[in-house]
Amino acid sequence: MILNIPNILTLLRIALIPFIAALIFIPFAWAAWAALVLYILACVSDWLDGFLARRMNVTSAFGRFLDPIADKLLIAILLLLFAGVNHFGETRISGIWLVPACVIMFREVLIAGLREFLGPQNIVIHVSKLAKWKTTSQMIALGFLVVGHYGNPVLPYTLLIGNILLTISALLTLVTGSDYMRQGMKAIMDIDKREQL
Repeated sequence: MILNIPNILTLLRIALIPFIAALIFIPFAWAAWAALVLYILACVSDWLDGFLARRMNVTSAFGRFLDPIADKLLIAILLLLFAGVNHFGETRISGIWLVPACVIMFREVLIAGLREFLGPQNIVIHVSKLAKWKTTSQMIALGFLVVGHYGNPVLPYTLLIGNILLTISALLTLVTGSDYMRQGMKAIMDIDKREQL
């Protein structure tokens, strides 16, 4: 069944992205905090849809297809907005802090391509525990960046903290990405060997 509660939560997460993006364009503190509230809802729905799918035993192919896409859409769109939306002469990600953002985007595109190739071969690369920590660290870092310098009255250096956490997340991304690539390349070489026989 496609329209079960976990899949509805995943669709809700995708539906929240344009509203979060629109609020990020508005150069006022209330908009940044409203964007953070919606972003937290999106993150909670990410955890909740997986939890409910397992608890209710309603996992589906549609859910397995849509859930990682929802995550990647949220991460990619936010990173682009943080690098491009300028408030009072400042973007949330700029200069050297663009490197971790590029690392994360590079990994997401590379692994998506790898999975797309291996899928028709019925080869599945399973998500490791470290990859789940990577996702969690990304979500926390992006939360700080969503509110940006508007969070300084509550927590000084909010933007700097977000960029440092994003850098840590990018390091975890490199580790998990290399593990995926190692498994993927082994599978690709096995396919080549079979085709040459």
